[in-house]
Amino acid sequence: MSLPNHEPKEDAMSVQVYIPTPFRRATNNQDRLSLEASDVEALLDELEETFGALKGLVRNDRGEVHDHVNIYVNNEGIESLQGLATPLKDGDEVSIIPALAGGSATPA
Repeated sequence: MSLPNHEPKEDAMSVQVYIPTPFRRATNNQDRLSLEASDVEALLDELEETFGALKGLVRNDRGEVHDHVNIYVNNEGIESLQGLATPLKDGDEVSIIPALAGGSATPA
């Protein structure tokens, strides 16, 4: 008898992910998720696999994070860490934050 292949990924750690309001439509209005991933790239892969509507919102077709999206691990931007290869450890908090735009360049 074979068991389903649902073994935890090697070195995967449980992390909390904050989903911002503009992306919650893709996660059934969930604002926080708990996922297992060894690094930021694996976390995004898991998010996009679980919530297909997230594809294209955070990363482009090449797997790169959009310029208007910032990702933080424990309040530190991944661009100042190891980018998508930033390792995750048990209990880390990851925030995905889209840049806000708007307003007027001319004073009122």
